[in-house]
Amino acid sequence: MSVRQSFSFVELFLTAPAKSALLGFGPIALALGQLLNSYLNGVSPAVAICFAAVMIGFAVIATGHHAAEVRLQSLEADLES
Repeated sequence: MSVRQSFSFVELFLTAPAKSALLGFGPIALALGQLLNSYLNGVSPAVAICFAAVMIGFAVIATGHHAAEVRLQSLEADLES
């Protein structure tokens, strides 16, 4: 029987702070920057909102992938010891 271990974002950040910050906060910062850029330059917000939605989706999927990577490394470390 397999037991699934889930990692919180804090645990991921403590394991790999640079990668977790880039994958979690980088796309969100880009999305907010694009929304601000759209507002300041008078561009249609539809494009900026679509871009923000895609970037937030990317952040969620990339963070989940990073959690799986950390989980795999943890399992491999348990097998070696």
